[in-house]
Amino acid sequence: MEEKKLQFTADAFGVFMKYGIKSVTMDDLARHLGISKKTVYTFVSDKNELVRNTLQFQCDLERETIESIHKKGYNAIDEMFEIGKFVSSILRDVHPSIHYDLEKYHGEVFAEVMREHELHIYACMVRNLKQGINEKLYRKDLNAEVISKIYIKKIEVVFDAEMFPPSDISFQEVYAVLFRYHILGVASAKGVEYLTKKLKKLKSKTL
Repeated sequence: MEEKKLQFTADAFGVFMKYGIKSVTMDDLARHLGISKKTVYTFVSDKNELVRNTLQFQCDLERETIESIHKKGYNAIDEMFEIGKFVSSILRDVHPSIHYDLEKYHGEVFAEVMREHELHIYACMVRNLKQGINEKLYRKDLNAEVISKIYIKKIEVVFDAEMFPPSDISFQEVYAVLFRYHILGVASAKGVEYLTKKLKKLKSKTL
């Protein structure tokens, strides 16, 4: 993606994250970005294409960031914490209607991009689980493939506004509960001990 189009896509993604997708018209987008509507249409042919591009932009960013974290050589639990911090930083800025808007108004695009994204998340989860087993931080009896698929489906629940109304609890808070639930569910005795010490250390830093 050429530099100008990439910057436009990143800026458009920021607008969607702040205001939602359905509520933002192409005129609104142009105004928020300080450009003409004609300029908007030099980058995309319609809103559906724009949504596809912004989704792909975000998925590419997540993939690159996760791979960058993996290359730093953390143990399995620390790697999950670093990934968790990154995901949490994204969720902090997500507009409550984003997931609903995507499913209702851009369902085909959403499903297509997410299929590819989920394949990457699945591969990362399998890799992390197998690493944790080898490090004896995770239980040796785990089925990494099955757990990874379950984890992906649990992530979908984070955005279920009926189950977790944003007015009651944020996406970020729901994800934090899911994250800890996952780690405790796969950790060995050694892993639980390591996790407990890590959480105590993190808590002391926030006091």
